[in-house]
Formats: sequence, C-alpha cells, structure tokens
Amino acid sequence: MIKRPEPVQVVKQRRDGVLRALVEGVPYIRFLGVTFERRGDELTAIMPFKDALIGNPMLPALHGGATAAFLEVTAIITLSWGMIWEDMESGALAVEDLDQIKLPRLPKTIDFTVDYLRSGLPRDAYARARITRAGRRYASVHVEGWQDNRARLFAQATGHFVMPQRES
Repeated sequence: MIKRPEPVQVVKQRRDGVLRALVEGVPYIRFLGVTFERRGDELTAIMPFKDALIGNPMLPALHGGATAAFLEVTAIITLSWGMIWEDMESGALAVEDLDQIKLPRLPKTIDFTVDYLRSGLPRDAYARARITRAGRRYASVHVEGWQDNRARLFAQATGHFVMPQRES
C-alpha cells in the first residue's frame, strides 16, 4: 500500500507548533516579546516595540542590551531550528504529540559581537540569521537587524556557538 502524503495544512501546523514549543520554552524570549515568522525553513524574528526596551529616553533609542539580546536570541533559535528541521523532516524527531515532544537543548554562546550601526528607533525590529558554519560541535552565525527598511540595518552581529550533542 502506498502511503499518501499529508495535507499541506497538517504539515504547516506541525512545523508551526514545533517552532512555538521551541520559542515558548525560553522565558527571556517571552520577556522580550520576540516572535518568529516561518517561511519554509527560513525564520524572521520580530521584537515588537514596548517602552521598557528604551535605553535613552532623550532620543528615544532602543537599549543596546535589548538589541544584543534580540540578535543573540535570533541566532540561537535559528541554529536550533536548523537542527530540529532536519530531524523533523527525516522522521528522527517524533512530533505527533507536541505536549510530549522532547526538543534538543539550545546551543551555548561562545562569543557574540554586536555592531551597532545606528540608533534603534522606538518601533518594531526584525532580524534574520544566516548560519555561516555548522558542524556537529561548533557553529558560526551572522545576524542582521533592521526596522523599517531591510537594506538599512540598525545592528548586526556575529556569534560562535557550541552545539548540543544529539542523542543516539
């Protein structure tokens, strides 16, 4: 008997549910209010503006720590999503019951360097990470953050991470 492919909506719901479980498992991400939009395997992080994120009320400008945390969270979730995506699509990660799913541990930051290119304005911020090297034990990521115009970055970062070991 030939196995029929799952309906597209079921696949999308499962992928979105796994991403939601990954993000909601980190209290600091919830504190910042960061969410992720998924298009296929590509993620865009969104940090909605709130007054608590302002560091300099005279300008006003986003706090540098909030900006750095936003970019680092984007890098870590993108790395994790890459691992989960492979396992989910190959069937190695059983995701039928999202309440019982055991997601892998998050990558650990070795170093993270942020370039502040301009003041972050009091509005929503967006970021995307690109994995520049991904091995079994180590990964490098470049992250870009923008607000109104994708071509006009307000911050970018490069990070190196220790990858969690996959269970055999």
